[in-house]
Amino acid sequence: MRELSSWGRLGRVPHDVVRPAFLDDLGAASAAAPHLCYGMGRSYGDVCLNAGGRLIVTDALDHIISFDRERGILRAEAGLTIDRLLRVTVPHGWFAPVVPGTKYVTLGGAVANDVHGKNHEHVGTFGAHVSALGLLRSSAEMLTLTHDENAELFAATIGGLGLTGVIAWVELQLAPIRSAMIDTETFALNDLADFFKRAEESRDWTYTVAWIDCLAKGAQTGRGFFSRGRHAEKGDLTVHKQPGLAAPFDAPGMLLNAHTISAFNWLIRHRPFAYGEKRVHYDPFLFPLDGVAHWNRLYGRRGFFQHQSAVPMANAFDTTRKLLELTAEFGEGSFLIVLKLFGDEPSPGLVSFPLPGATLALDFPNKGESTRRLLDRMEGVVLAAGGRLYPAKDAAMSADAFRTGYPAWRKLEAQRDPAIMSDFWRRVTAEAA
Repeated sequence: MRELSSWGRLGRVPHDVVRPAFLDDLGAASAAAPHLCYGMGRSYGDVCLNAGGRLIVTDALDHIISFDRERGILRAEAGLTIDRLLRVTVPHGWFAPVVPGTKYVTLGGAVANDVHGKNHEHVGTFGAHVSALGLLRSSAEMLTLTHDENAELFAATIGGLGLTGVIAWVELQLAPIRSAMIDTETFALNDLADFFKRAEESRDWTYTVAWIDCLAKGAQTGRGFFSRGRHAEKGDLTVHKQPGLAAPFDAPGMLLNAHTISAFNWLIRHRPFAYGEKRVHYDPFLFPLDGVAHWNRLYGRRGFFQHQSAVPMANAFDTTRKLLELTAEFGEGSFLIVLKLFGDEPSPGLVSFPLPGATLALDFPNKGESTRRLLDRMEGVVLAAGGRLYPAKDAAMSADAFRTGYPAWRKLEAQRDPAIMSDFWRRVTAEAA
């Protein structure tokens, strides 16, 4: 048995770990039950863990099967990361249609969590660009899933948290680009109303995102900065570089307090040349945290929680304000608060996270019971607004919150491979079994 954790590092749990090198090895790897696939481990909570069971680590299954450079259609094994995909496709003028905040995720993980990016308003989720999947069931069947072939299982697999089978390969429609550069504009935000105003004015921009100072109170609640970007029409097609920095060890717990976070927030807001128009490479704009390898160590040995919620637009302003006020009230500030809007583009997945409205993501150092109380309070605010929490980032969601936020969960359970299980699924469905 080998101990593994998720990106939140809230605890290491024992697993029977196998690491197949070829697709032909998947059958033997998935013979044990219960099993679950594990890509790069970038999920923050327990959705990628299967304590006491088998984990099939897929990072070696990273071969490109085919790449149509004229049409931008790529088929690759599910362990291929977005990092490696971009290294191959960018020089040919193609980009991943949707990317999360890190490029160190596998295609299989991107499908299983139906990840979203800063361009959701225009293109929807990752799953909306998947044309076909190869899925190995515990019955030893290797199925091809498309919108037309095995359509119900296709819908359950996109955003299905890896529960419907082992994703063997993914076929993806890429997006054309003419440059590796992004034209950007960044504005200071005085308060939360400023964010919604800027977001409304920026609907014709491909990418939009805001960073929020979590400790600001009163009239300044929601202050921070807003960035928008679009792929430049001209420029070279140079791929990204490896991270230049790394967190070499776990930060001391005393480092993470309201004073240091307040100082960090001040420095971020007052960076020289932070605002205005710039042309930057896609890497720092789309993947800012990837610039520091192992950044999760900055939260110390006890790890961290993330709250990410989505709430309908009708309640977005009031709900976001309440969540920020709760964070300030508890004094458990976050180095990272990201605020974005989701659009109306539907996902093909049964239980995908995004809904039309706003999404707020906050990291909290694990301070034990006080942090869990804060997360419980925030969960209540989100549910009251008709919103839901993100399973890929969650480590504390209640079973009621999951079943309320994802009413189609029973349809996913009906499609779940009986030999596959995760700690997350046990936690949120056990009482209803």
